[in-house]
Amino acid sequence: MASARPLLCYVTDRRSLPTPGEMTRREEVVRIARAAIAAGVDWVQIREKDVPTQALLEMVRQAVAAATGSSAKILVNDRVDVALAAGAAGAHLGGESMPVAAARKLCAEVLGDAKAFLIGRSCHSLEEAQQAERDGADYVFFGPVFATPSKAQYGAPQGVDRLAEVCRAVRIPVIAIGGISLDNAAECLRAGAWGLAAIRLFQESADLAAVVRQLTQP
Repeated sequence: MASARPLLCYVTDRRSLPTPGEMTRREEVVRIARAAIAAGVDWVQIREKDVPTQALLEMVRQAVAAATGSSAKILVNDRVDVALAAGAAGAHLGGESMPVAAARKLCAEVLGDAKAFLIGRSCHSLEEAQQAERDGADYVFFGPVFATPSKAQYGAPQGVDRLAEVCRAVRIPVIAIGGISLDNAAECLRAGAWGLAAIRLFQESADLAAVVRQLTQP
């Protein structure tokens, strides 16, 4: 299921930043998030699960404020409670997060309308993607498509052929992740990916606007 314009998601990772000091790295993540939003990135996923709750809440609130008035959406990795408290647009769940159905139920209790809150799931196999769809996920991340240090724990790269298989098998959007670069992004889109998610592609870019233009040009 592919879109005319690929959805772009910046996934944060303060630990990979060269900036010294924990507080400074958190501030740098928010700064890059602001820059990504200004450059036209569609989603920013705050993936800082080990940050203490209050500090994470403040990071997300700042990102949400930066997205106000734009079409960008802020998602929070794993911490559904923080996403709801900060007014984020959704939560992204990993293998050790709460089940999609439980997250949906919590959102319904807090918001009254769970459909207004995006819930996604990280998947590393066709079976996981199909299960996420059955469970009611709005979208899935699938990968790692290519080799990348941040996804090494999930095994060998899945490859573009496996990505295409997943895209054909589910009706919800599939976002490719893992080693995405300007050189290989088009392969993922040709495979049927709805969008692209990355850490380094956005976080290490000196010109985010140019990256977004190159990824979204026809």
